[in-house]
Amino acid sequence: MSGGGGPRPRGGGSAERPPPGRRREELLGSKRKQKLLLIHQALTSDPVAVETLRGAAVSEGGLLTDEIRRKVWPKLLSVNVYNLPPKPGRTVRQNHKDYTQVQLDVNRSTHRFPQGMRAEQRRVLQEQLIDLILHILRAHPELHYYQGYHDIAVTLLLVAGERMGSALLEKLSTHHLRDFMDPTMDSTKHILNYLMPILQQESLRLHDFMLRAEVGTIFALSWLITWYGHVLTSFPHILRLYDFFLASHPLMPVYFAAVIVLHREAEVLACDCDMPSVHQLLSQIPQNLPYERLISWALQLFQRHPHAELAKQAALQHHKSISIGSFSAFQLASTQQRPDAVLRRQRQQDSAHAETAALLPTAGHSPLVKAAVWGISATLGAAALAVTQTALEWAPEFLLQLF
Repeated sequence: MSGGGGPRPRGGGSAERPPPGRRREELLGSKRKQKLLLIHQALTSDPVAVETLRGAAVSEGGLLTDEIRRKVWPKLLSVNVYNLPPKPGRTVRQNHKDYTQVQLDVNRSTHRFPQGMRAEQRRVLQEQLIDLILHILRAHPELHYYQGYHDIAVTLLLVAGERMGSALLEKLSTHHLRDFMDPTMDSTKHILNYLMPILQQESLRLHDFMLRAEVGTIFALSWLITWYGHVLTSFPHILRLYDFFLASHPLMPVYFAAVIVLHREAEVLACDCDMPSVHQLLSQIPQNLPYERLISWALQLFQRHPHAELAKQAALQHHKSISIGSFSAFQLASTQQRPDAVLRRQRQQDSAHAETAALLPTAGHSPLVKAAVWGISATLGAAALAVTQTALEWAPEFLLQLF
């Protein structure tokens, strides 16, 4: 009789199963490639499939790399990367009322730069950061600087560079962040006032406990006005949240604040029911939060408790928010964008026309001169088109990730 207790020899053509860890890595790698392909298709469609890009930014893992963020963030904010403003110059500092405060805040922000960065390189970026902020403030006198604005600006600068970062910050400042940039704190308080109604809808016990403690919502102020950049130490976690917020309604940081508090409900209820104890606990965000789960939860709350319904409460109904009021038009405008290949071709053709016009005499409008202009422009335009069509539309590094 043959014994049945020994190990069976592998054979008969049955494949050995990969270990669970490897199977998970293969699944993640497959999902990553699918997302990369989806983003590529969305960016090259005409018009750009902005809703698809929003979905990619919100879904698990966000936009994956800074290279992809430099492609997608401008589309989320309707920024034409082929028509960027020039680099801010030092002239923006001259006689600016906020220069001293901006310089102080930026000089204190060394922790926001990558660890291991050379001091000289960091100082160059800090000088760029000062100029970037003052450029936006000088271009928009209706905007008022607040402490914490530099935390958002430095994130954009580190990912997108000075010129693109400036364009992105300008769009954010005139839309998503607009309420924080009023001359008074009234609009900021209005945004904070959405927090407690969300908690009331989700956990009446937690809501009432916080009311009895008289903790208010000031513990979440730095979360909202810096998009959590000031309170989180992990740059990848900050970027994951920026992907999420850039693709979402301006109130989404408030919904995310609500899920953080709800996530810590047991800790809060175990506190002494007084303002100092609860404020101290909530103002310190744990660094090991389950970010993907919280993002998914915040999206559910946003759908379950629309801000328009929350606004019917007494504390919210008498204030008009510029950020909220302008968001629908902002979102609609973003759906009309052309892909980068078209924008680049238009830029090349415009440059060719400008160069041609500069070569021709300004006086005289004879048919012969006009025909020469049209002929040269058409030739240059066709050449630019041929070059564009034979060039790679994406950086090789990005395309290689698909294979």
